[in-house]
Amino acid sequence: MLDTIIQGSEISLSVFFICTAVSLLLGVLAALLSLYREKSSQSFALTLAMLPAVVQLIIMLVNGNIGTGVAVAGAFGLVRFRSAAGSAREIGLLFLAMAIGLATGMGYVAMALLFFAIMAAFLLVLQYVRFGGTKENVRELKITIPESLDYDGLFDDLFNEYTAGSELERVKTSSMGTLYELDYKVVLKDEHKTKVFLDALRCRNGNLNVSCGRPVTREAL
Repeated sequence: MLDTIIQGSEISLSVFFICTAVSLLLGVLAALLSLYREKSSQSFALTLAMLPAVVQLIIMLVNGNIGTGVAVAGAFGLVRFRSAAGSAREIGLLFLAMAIGLATGMGYVAMALLFFAIMAAFLLVLQYVRFGGTKENVRELKITIPESLDYDGLFDDLFNEYTAGSELERVKTSSMGTLYELDYKVVLKDEHKTKVFLDALRCRNGNLNVSCGRPVTREAL
């Protein structure tokens, strides 16, 4: 049951499709696992989803050839020394390009074309459904309050009115401890009422600084 489905050195079309389908499925599951109760960029999720299939093709092409394996190891080692830092998606596409080059270099032209078509469609579908992306109305809210105010429950009524959910993620002091800076993650009910929401917060915190923007995620690996 746990034996390999690849028999000999030849890879049939049916085996290739089965391995690729399983790699894509497990890649999506791995990406969903990385997103569970954690912040992660859409770029990183897309890369996790596609990377198993890319690695699978590389292993299929090497398939016991020591010389090819050494060449592949050297080529992929160059990714570490790229001139500019790229996003997770860009690094994933770089691996894809190298896998395709390896395939064509070994004469597997049809396999390279087929694999590129599969991966391109897979990636475009995930991007179309915004796989791994944040909700449109998710915002990062920062509120400054004087130390005399108790921040616990201070804005609950406003959050209930203007947001579909809120979570206090960080509290820090500033100005020699005379101020508190509160970092919230909120989901707005109506983004067109953002100004009204911010004005209500300013009335509550004594007109100190309030900022609201899209959450920043780490793109690079």
